[in-house]
Amino acid sequence: MNKNYWKIPNNKLALEIKNLNKFYDGDVKNIALNDVSLNVPVGSIFGLLGPNGAGKSTLINIISGAVIKSSGKVIVWGYDIDEHRKQSKLAIGVVPQELNVDAFFTPQETLNLHSGMFNVPKKSWRTDELLKLMDLSNKAKSYSRTLSGGMRRRLLVAKAMVHSPPIVILDEPTAGVDVELRQKLWKNFKKLNEQGVTIILTTHYLEEAENLCDQIAIVSKGKIIANETTNSLLTKSNKKIIKITLSKIEISTKDKNSLKNIGQIIIHENKLQLHFNPNKISTKKVIETLYKSNLDIIDLSTKDVSLEDIFINMTKENNSKI
Repeated sequence: MNKNYWKIPNNKLALEIKNLNKFYDGDVKNIALNDVSLNVPVGSIFGLLGPNGAGKSTLINIISGAVIKSSGKVIVWGYDIDEHRKQSKLAIGVVPQELNVDAFFTPQETLNLHSGMFNVPKKSWRTDELLKLMDLSNKAKSYSRTLSGGMRRRLLVAKAMVHSPPIVILDEPTAGVDVELRQKLWKNFKKLNEQGVTIILTTHYLEEAENLCDQIAIVSKGKIIANETTNSLLTKSNKKIIKITLSKIEISTKDKNSLKNIGQIIIHENKLQLHFNPNKISTKKVIETLYKSNLDIIDLSTKDVSLEDIFINMTKENNSKI
């Protein structure tokens, strides 16, 4: 598939999902996706987050054509998946979570084989280019069984790109990968995105989503409970956290009440966390309260609320409504 084959849709949306539903066994009570609507902009890195069983895999499988939806509309790179099934499937490359590479093929042979399976003309094969992009050129002729876990993951990304799809779905791409390899993979994903590829990322590493994604949707119990830019989501919770290590476990009732006037307190052994809203309580007020207390503080640090904190709170709130 020629790189220039894919023209950007007029509305500049890589993916449009409208009122998507999926029922299993024809039972409306056995629902995996409930009235899901999403728009993924062209050229973005879009995070799809959710706890296990939330419906992420079902959504990905419908987008990629592996599962039939019950109702709703899905448009991939301008192609309705019902009316243009072939074109919509070709517009996507899927990188699965499982390391499914043939141990007795080299990376070069693997990419050449898949180029042929996608009916890509030999003159348009991107094998060398993709191996270079994924930092695998020096392993091009090594058996895949000799590759490290990180190299195999990069090979899967290259494999998904042989037909030059404008959209790549990364399903838990760094699961089981150590910190150093994860950083390398992030670099590769960003490089891919800089070349114009729209990336849809599912991950349980929320730090990964926070670092990579322009926009994030959170799925819970088959519903979209959040869908906005990463920056907007991170500023959604006006909270700051102060972590305090104490020399002794005991905290007087008077000190507890003083801290509760500031915000929520969480105590575990000699560790104390104070959650407060900086828009309502000044940092000066917090410091004054701690100074006047009888707390014997060994260590103190502050942190802003992370995507993980927001994710946990939002999914908990959604579960409590059900």
